[in-house]
Amino acid sequence: MDLAQLNALEREAFVGILGAVFEHSPWVAEQAWPQRPFADVAALHAAMCAAVRQAGPAAQLALIRAHPQLAGKAAIAGALSVDSAREQRGAGLDQCSPAEYLRLAELNAGYEARFGFPYILAV
Repeated sequence: MDLAQLNALEREAFVGILGAVFEHSPWVAEQAWPQRPFADVAALHAAMCAAVRQAGPAAQLALIRAHPQLAGKAAIAGALSVDSAREQRGAGLDQCSPAEYLRLAELNAGYEARFGFPYILAV
């Protein structure tokens, strides 16, 4: 789908296509939708980032909390989103030994207990 087609979509279709860009947070795409038409992909990206910045601390924290743990239960079960799976694979987290998975689970739990959200690695 090209940008002109994306700009022409109704809210529900637009959110359906872009809702997963920000991990399990379709509200970001929903907030960006009224700003159509986007002149280019950079403008679309800027609108989505602005939606996050303007959302306030509670929504921003919910967005961070929506991210899966690194090499966590969802990864082991094969339940990650396509993008999350690609990111974790890119970091080599799909190559862990059982002992490494166990250690990562301990580290994930400790980080989340301390900070209230999962450790996020952007790759």
